[in-house]
Amino acid sequence: MSAKLDKIGADLEKARAKRMEWETREKELETRYKEQENAEICDVTRSYNLTPDQLAELLRMVQNTMPESVVARETTDSFHGEEEETHEE
Repeated sequence: MSAKLDKIGADLEKARAKRMEWETREKELETRYKEQENAEICDVTRSYNLTPDQLAELLRMVQNTMPESVVARETTDSFHGEEEETHEE
């Protein structure tokens, strides 16, 4: 091969390695973010001394009092977020 092709090939391999590093880092950060988010949700729930049943009832009440457009938009946004996660894997 020519020197130019060798250099481009080497650069390509470096770029692929960097991409893999960043993808791994992204997944780690997503995991840490979700764990912290879950911990904060648990902390808030516990601060109100709610049982799981009480929390479920409270969430049902909130959802039932929200305007239909807000519930529909949040459901759609949630669905699209799950769909994007599925496509990434």
